[in-house]
Amino acid sequence: MKAKKYFFAVGTMVIFTDYQKNNSMRKITLTFLLALFIVAGAIAQEYTTPNSGATLSLDDIATASPSTITVSGSDYTLLENLIVAENDTLLIDSDLTLFIEEGLRITIFGAFTVDADEVTFTAVDPDAPYDGFRFEENSVVNIQNATITYGGGLRVLTTDFSISDSTLSYNVSGTTSSAVIQLSRGEPEILRNTFSYNDHPAIGSAANVSVSGTIEGNHIEANNQANRNRPQINLGQTIATSTLQIVNNTIIGDRSKEMVGGIAVAALMGGDLNANIEGNTIKDNRYGITIVGSGGEVNITSNIIEDNDTQGNPDLGGSGINVNSPSNETVIYVKSNEIRRNLWGITLQGGASINMGDDDFDGMNIFSENENGGVTYALFNNTPNTIMAKNNCWIEDAESTAEDVEDVIYHMVDDSALGEVIFDPFLCGEVIGIEDNAFKDFGFYPNPVKNEINFNNVHFFEKVEIYGVQGNLITLEEIAEGMQTLSIHLPRGLYFLKFSNENNSITKKMIVK
Repeated sequence: MKAKKYFFAVGTMVIFTDYQKNNSMRKITLTFLLALFIVAGAIAQEYTTPNSGATLSLDDIATASPSTITVSGSDYTLLENLIVAENDTLLIDSDLTLFIEEGLRITIFGAFTVDADEVTFTAVDPDAPYDGFRFEENSVVNIQNATITYGGGLRVLTTDFSISDSTLSYNVSGTTSSAVIQLSRGEPEILRNTFSYNDHPAIGSAANVSVSGTIEGNHIEANNQANRNRPQINLGQTIATSTLQIVNNTIIGDRSKEMVGGIAVAALMGGDLNANIEGNTIKDNRYGITIVGSGGEVNITSNIIEDNDTQGNPDLGGSGINVNSPSNETVIYVKSNEIRRNLWGITLQGGASINMGDDDFDGMNIFSENENGGVTYALFNNTPNTIMAKNNCWIEDAESTAEDVEDVIYHMVDDSALGEVIFDPFLCGEVIGIEDNAFKDFGFYPNPVKNEINFNNVHFFEKVEIYGVQGNLITLEEIAEGMQTLSIHLPRGLYFLKFSNENNSITKKMIVK
């Protein structure tokens, strides 16, 4: 009878047998056991803390399980996956370095505290990164003064999470695959950290979870080195009753990574948008800030948004601020931002609407050189909505007419299907006089002002004139030498004070609040 031949695939091994051989079954059994041994050896071992309510150090774990952690002075090496049970705490309160073997993960069900001057978590071999950290739903996490490099990121499933004054660099895919710190819920705190040269965005949350954390005082630079279509801060919907705070961060792009944006808050799957984006510096990204979705309130205030044009394609990006919404249900205030040298200044899409200044407040946004195709676009209203945009400076460092401002705004005048932008009154440049360097140290206080201003008339000015933004004289007061107090009874807004005598004059801006 012709022999039958078979092939068995076990792991990566292929075993050839011939049933006519007397010892065939023995060979099959031995080879199969060998393959199981190889596969079992490839599965990393793990150590779980005793779940006794103890507070443990790395030394405690090394003593309890020498196969998990080895110690040499202040250098520790993690050799197995580490799990901190729900009733236990892992406390690191002395300066040390924990080297972590390839592919290993630290999982926290209980508490994890890092509170020392200098703690480093890094890979044994930078070319063989560890899997990262996973903080489970009911864990309590507080990390300070840590350096976290060459790992797979921080997967944050808990609502009780804070990280401050830490450095996170050169991290890759692992326990997270979309951001170095991947958030899932609650109001986490991410304060005064440095994120740089990570494969993924610095901070992110999924589209189907609600997060309203505080992201404040961080330096975020050159993240998303994988160059995917993601911003460096990439967040989804927010909590209905809590405001997401993105405040006083510096967000700098790597100009060679043309797909990387600055900040996005996007409720792509519905949900709320409640956010305060204030005091950030956002430069050299594909775009500055994008808001997507409807419902809630967003404040975009006092940001510096410059040179966000790395992709170079105005059909795909390049806005200083972009708002894209199916409706005008989201209340978005845009105030006191400086928006320069992007491909577009502000762009509105779909049914989006923003308020850039109305009868209750002045916009005070400054625009300069936001252009593409040889045309300047301070504001592109590609919606049917009327946009209030009073008291903004549309052309920085220039005395502007209404016709000049009209040239940098795209709206109903350019396409009758679009909504109108109400931009008058507008502010642009020092519309009255030129400041003499001889008086550069002259000033008044307070500014902004509510009821009165104070100044020392050491330059022997004889009068002060107050002008509106259109150059209209509002009042004239005679003044004497020495300390002076001038009462101010004016509506909120921007004004110009001209101090003069027979030979000299100087003009200063004044904001009435």
